[in-house]
Amino acid sequence: MKVAMRRWILAAAMLSAFSTHAAEEQIEMKPPPRVEEALDIAEVPSDFPVGFCLLTNGRRQYVAYYDKHRRMTVASRTIDSNKWQYQVLPSNVGWDSHNYITMAVDDDGRLHLSGNMHCVPLIYFRTSKPWNIATLEQLSAMTGKDEKQCTYPTFMRDADNRLIFHYRDGAYAGGNEIYNVYDLKTKTWKRLLDKPLTDGEGRLYTYFFGPLRSPDGWFHIVWVWRDTADCATNHHLSYARSRDLRHWESVSGKKAKLPITLNNKSLWIDPIPSGGGILNGCQTLAFDQDNRPIVTYHKSDSNGNMQIYATRFENGRWVQHLLTNWSKPVTFSGKGTMGFIGKGSGFIGIAISGLTRVAPGTLTMTFDHRDYGSGRLVIDEATLRPINRKIALANEYPNELERPQIDFEGIGIQRAGDIGRSGEDGIRYILQWETLPSNQDSPRKSPLPKPSMLKLYKLSSK
Repeated sequence: MKVAMRRWILAAAMLSAFSTHAAEEQIEMKPPPRVEEALDIAEVPSDFPVGFCLLTNGRRQYVAYYDKHRRMTVASRTIDSNKWQYQVLPSNVGWDSHNYITMAVDDDGRLHLSGNMHCVPLIYFRTSKPWNIATLEQLSAMTGKDEKQCTYPTFMRDADNRLIFHYRDGAYAGGNEIYNVYDLKTKTWKRLLDKPLTDGEGRLYTYFFGPLRSPDGWFHIVWVWRDTADCATNHHLSYARSRDLRHWESVSGKKAKLPITLNNKSLWIDPIPSGGGILNGCQTLAFDQDNRPIVTYHKSDSNGNMQIYATRFENGRWVQHLLTNWSKPVTFSGKGTMGFIGKGSGFIGIAISGLTRVAPGTLTMTFDHRDYGSGRLVIDEATLRPINRKIALANEYPNELERPQIDFEGIGIQRAGDIGRSGEDGIRYILQWETLPSNQDSPRKSPLPKPSMLKLYKLSSK
């Protein structure tokens, strides 16, 4: 189970230090962004959640999704047009919420797409002509090696602006992280690394956040190891960095031999044991004003109660800063994609956001907790301690986008931000649709909600 889709319930409340009591008078709310444009795209399944993709490249936009018949589909338009071009692809999704879709555009204007994969052979499409989704063709392989059990596809750019594709090959019994690089001249893929980045040694999963590039040019990754398919067996929060995605090292500069295995203790941030309350996908990464990585996560404390921590490398070691003082445990276990806040065994019970800088020296993050509800932490960047400090916030989305349109118990809003280049000049685009929560990748019984309308919104904060 990878936490790829989260619907954060943002609250206009912050915590005083080590408290769960809201102090709303400390927050000044700014006007939310406005909806400048709203376009219907297509009806999509609402009976389970799975990640869709929005990519803006210059004057063109691409949306990848599963239609109401569960067919992988791409819609395209120029941003000055309200008419979509559609292309249905030969790949159908079942009930697995791991099977998100992702895209990239290379420097020749060809669209690359991958998705609908959870320990299955590689699914990869590419256009034969620039900008033309009607020419999307399925390719049976990239390199032809280690492509039989693929999960978590990701496109990115390296320090030389080359197109990179990475994914996990294998299941929990030995999953390896693989990196490929695209040759624009030959239109072929080859290995970026001659060895996997990580090796589960036939017995472990790895779950990553990143690579994320810091302002000073380093690529950073944070991950947990896991023993079995049970999400309770995550352990050993770890970190590495690289200038080129090929040569990796610890935060102190100690070179890491590839493939990275669990026994490389120099890469451990926090050796949390299996069953210790950390969840794959809860680990997030931000950078302070000195470009030092700050890793936030949750785990159980020595009394078994769930807490949130921020950890930073200080004075030659990773230092844990306790952000909460909760007095209740949150235990979870299970296979498949789990829900977060809800009733029953298929829910985790806690979810946290990453850190955001809202003012010089001031960070903030949100949480949802099964027992304490939703809230916000305001954190002093220098000390990484919760503080009372007046901050100015804006609702991330207009109020009219916060109300589901489908009348069905349990329905919630799903969103996908733009992985392309919108967001400048106060304009950004998002996708929005509605679904029931995750169901551990299992079919639901009738009655089921009607399909949801997938919509594109243009938001302005000018």
